[in-house]
Amino acid sequence: MVLGTTSGAGKSWLTTALCRYYSNLGLRVAPFKAQNMSNNARVVEGIDGAWGEIGSAQYFQALAARAVPEVRMNPLLLKPEADTRSQVVMLGQVSAELTALPWRGRSQLVWPQIAAALDALRAENDVVVIEGAGSPAETNLHASDIVNMRVARHAGARCLLVTDIDRGGAFAHLYGTWALLPEDERALIHGFVLNKFRGDASLLAPAPQHLQERTGVPTVATIPMQWHHGLPEEDGVFDDRTLTPGAVHTTVAVVAYPRISNLDEFQPLKNVPGLRLQWVRSPADVAGLRPSDWIVLPGSKATAADLAWLRAQGLDQSITAHAGQGGTVLGVCGGLQMLGEALIDPEGIDGNGPGLGLLPLVTVFEPAKTVQRTSAAFGQLTGAWAPLSGVAACGYEIHHGQTAQHPAMAAKGDVAREVMPGIAWQNPAGNVLGVYLHGLFEDAAVLQALFGAQAPTLDTVFDGLADGVARHFDPGVLDALIA
Repeated sequence: MVLGTTSGAGKSWLTTALCRYYSNLGLRVAPFKAQNMSNNARVVEGIDGAWGEIGSAQYFQALAARAVPEVRMNPLLLKPEADTRSQVVMLGQVSAELTALPWRGRSQLVWPQIAAALDALRAENDVVVIEGAGSPAETNLHASDIVNMRVARHAGARCLLVTDIDRGGAFAHLYGTWALLPEDERALIHGFVLNKFRGDASLLAPAPQHLQERTGVPTVATIPMQWHHGLPEEDGVFDDRTLTPGAVHTTVAVVAYPRISNLDEFQPLKNVPGLRLQWVRSPADVAGLRPSDWIVLPGSKATAADLAWLRAQGLDQSITAHAGQGGTVLGVCGGLQMLGEALIDPEGIDGNGPGLGLLPLVTVFEPAKTVQRTSAAFGQLTGAWAPLSGVAACGYEIHHGQTAQHPAMAAKGDVAREVMPGIAWQNPAGNVLGVYLHGLFEDAAVLQALFGAQAPTLDTVFDGLADGVARHFDPGVLDALIA
């Protein structure tokens, strides 16, 4: 099990690397995270043939493990809808009953299903690599814990505790986390890991030795900072320092509104030569974009609220001005809904509001949630999106909104071109495209059509991660963890 001293310490990254490392040994491997809180989700195999949602991190960990991603790998997913409210997804399906319960009241109800999912994966695999959440030393949550030490105790897991040394205070984080755990839980910690190290590793001495003298736990790895590991980010936008060097021919400006979702699907764009991926939050961020540059409205867990935020920043005017001069605009899922004329919410699912008016469409939010894998081919497109004509694309859909042509506007002759039935629409000028299909840029055929280039495959990324942990862990440690 991989635990962390904080969020962002490197748990997801290390879990993914270990999944591929153990898979490369010829073992049957599965990832597991009891509870994930993220608006980055993927559609995977569910129970009784239904599609379901899990956190993106566990999806990629499953691929790293060469396993088929499925809902038992992340039985509980919390999708934040506001600062104090999350939609609860249990074994892939939205649960209104669990969503209505307070945090602490929920844990005893969900634990039996979490334990059953973990037990089943353990029975079916040689190795299960478990990821914790946040920090196991959050003592206010210890009594209702269902994701950290309760899981470790249930599985008798051998745990690694990872910390981000680049932030400073790493040894205090490691010691403090260990010290706050009860004695029986401390015994499960088999090694400390220093992540994101920059500099001369010899300067760390004598701190690792002092830490081991106080805790009995060795520091088993010092992993260097990696700006270009190629794994999609789970929780935050990408750091500008990760930009690929070289001449830039196209800037892709992705609007980073507060409830942005599925941002990880843009990771492949970072690996396309000559492309600059930029996250924008103000009109100043998009000033100077050329018509050939893109503005992307990504998915959102709260479309109406994020659209209101976009207007408050003045970005609505920047986007419509860019489109008005022929600039390329793409909306994905919630972004597609924003591009239309109106959001209509008769059931109180998301919120009502006027759209940006760049596509003559209207979206109605419905209680039933569309969750499915989708494969379809684009029809004939024009303008900037013409290279996608006839291209077959694979991806996934996760949305409450149902979008259609605005009838009154159609009567006046203002009709959006439906270039993928029920999934994608284009404006007559050809520069604005809206799609419900997530994962477009993870499709090699789409990247080839749009940019004449291919990003490194995920298998290449996973093997690179596995090679890295093999180099940076002390000899024999990784094998001893599963002995």
